[in-house]
Amino acid sequence: MAGFEYVLPEEIENRSFEIIEEELASRGVKLRTLMSDSDCLIKSSPVVKRVIHTTADFDYAENLFFSDDSLTKAYELLTSASVIVTDTNMALSGINRTALNKLGIRAYCFMADETVAAEAKERGMTRAAVSMERAEKLDRPVIYAIGNAPTALIAINEAYERHKGLKEEGYHPPGLVIGVPVGFVNVVAAKELIMESGLPCIVARGRKGGSNVAAAIVNALIYQLTRS
Repeated sequence: MAGFEYVLPEEIENRSFEIIEEELASRGVKLRTLMSDSDCLIKSSPVVKRVIHTTADFDYAENLFFSDDSLTKAYELLTSASVIVTDTNMALSGINRTALNKLGIRAYCFMADETVAAEAKERGMTRAAVSMERAEKLDRPVIYAIGNAPTALIAINEAYERHKGLKEEGYHPPGLVIGVPVGFVNVVAAKELIMESGLPCIVARGRKGGSNVAAAIVNALIYQLTRS
């Protein structure tokens, strides 16, 4: 049929990435490589391409920020006993569990926990902020995947500042912060807070983002370690 391209179901993803690469090239966009193969197995380009694949939005080729140590930390965390905490069940459900299981990584979202909701109401806080406090109490380093709540990013930063320089038993500084909440209220400021914090982070500058973007970034990172 005119205007349509016949692609086998199992080939759709590969063809999609070919189209993304072709369009990036036509736009003259060259994705920055942060480190060489000898330094780290994980690259920024597959992350950017998977986010574009998820959103069909080529702005992410320009607005995704990677701190200098973000991919090194991602590799370290995903090959050790870390956990992933999301701020929405949508992001949690979007992360590939088969790939996570291959790495022995567990993922959590505390937002639907009734005790979190009750505590947030009692303290006049958002559930996202209380959820991040729950994440602090986990017994291992955490990769935070935040796609909806800027208050989650604010809570992460506040806890980090509060514990900075202290050696408190049981506290693990955030291992990696994926900060891609979408919206208008406090979103840009919260993202800038994380980018300026010194924490390893991957952030979508500006208002764009979402739970699907958070999940896409996590998947792009774990696929680089689980797919041959």
